[in-house]
Amino acid sequence: MPVPSAIAQCGGCIRQPPPLDACVAAVAYAYPWAGLIARFKFHNQPGHAVLLAAVLRHAPWAEPALDLADRVLPMPLSTQRLRERGFNQALELARRLAPDKTDPGLLLRIRDTMPQSTLSRHERMHNVRHAFAVEPLRTAELGGQRVVLVDDVMTSGASLYAAAMALRQGGVAHVTALVLARAELGAASGS
Repeated sequence: MPVPSAIAQCGGCIRQPPPLDACVAAVAYAYPWAGLIARFKFHNQPGHAVLLAAVLRHAPWAEPALDLADRVLPMPLSTQRLRERGFNQALELARRLAPDKTDPGLLLRIRDTMPQSTLSRHERMHNVRHAFAVEPLRTAELGGQRVVLVDDVMTSGASLYAAAMALRQGGVAHVTALVLARAELGAASGS
């Protein structure tokens, strides 16, 4: 969450450190970005990924995170949501951010969950718990690596945290999340 310039971390992160080492958000989930992201995500507009990835790439600290990453992993969608949308918006962004480092088969969505958009923060955390895993045959590849996890919108952080915990269990040393937009709980359609 935004903090005053003299503060490095919010109180929640100090009390309970998140599994992410860093999270970079390019824009606030507000006008005009909210509408553009919704069209991209829900109205079969994968071509918007070119513009949106450029916005994300120019966010402070995004370029260094991508340069230092061993792998760039898109947040995986459930089979049902992938079927509904026809594409994974996080994968489209990741491919444009770092095509040579993007690895869509390493982080798996192993459990379908309810849409996050109608849930409280506590419910979101419980909803996505154990929903992600590292591809079992590839776990050995991750020891000590730096990973960038890409998603379109971060609201509560529940999905990103659950994915980061799965990556940590797989041996990843450093996880940075790159998200196009940061939303306040209740402001965004869940991922």
